[in-house]
Amino acid sequence: MKFKIFVFFALVVLLGCKKTTPRRPIQPKPSTTIFQENIAVTKQLFQQEEKEILQFIKKDSLKKYQSSSNAFWYTYKTKVDENLPSPKTGDLVTFSYNISTLNDSIVYTKEFLGVQKYKVDKEDFISGIQKGLKLMKKGETITFVIPSYNAFGVAGDGKKIGINKTIKSTVTLININ
Repeated sequence: MKFKIFVFFALVVLLGCKKTTPRRPIQPKPSTTIFQENIAVTKQLFQQEEKEILQFIKKDSLKKYQSSSNAFWYTYKTKVDENLPSPKTGDLVTFSYNISTLNDSIVYTKEFLGVQKYKVDKEDFISGIQKGLKLMKKGETITFVIPSYNAFGVAGDGKKIGINKTIKSTVTLININ
């Protein structure tokens, strides 16, 4: 009986220790050409949006637009010349804003969106407005022209803003805590 148990364990060990062959993926990795095509399409979209924004700024010649280092443009409606602080990471800001298209068609009014409270860089919000709030002082009103990749991107908002749409937003900074 002991011999049978010994033979059984010996067979398990010998058969269980055979050399394994590596498994191959069912589908090969996507080729780099797909990634290169996506990069080319993204660059083309970026150039088209920038062209539209620059045309809009040229038409709106009564206002002086500034380009930010965060890839959006802005113009002051109300500028505060006093030496007041701008919001920093972790500050709680209170502001109101609207969203419109480049041809001034209102998408969401200030009344619909209401007064917002936002903890700077600690909450998820429209990327362009997040960065723009850091440029503002209490009491200022700025109109931002935000390309899609800093707004709602390839998803849109699922309601009124479509995919890859540049938006314009007028933001008033009410308070900084």
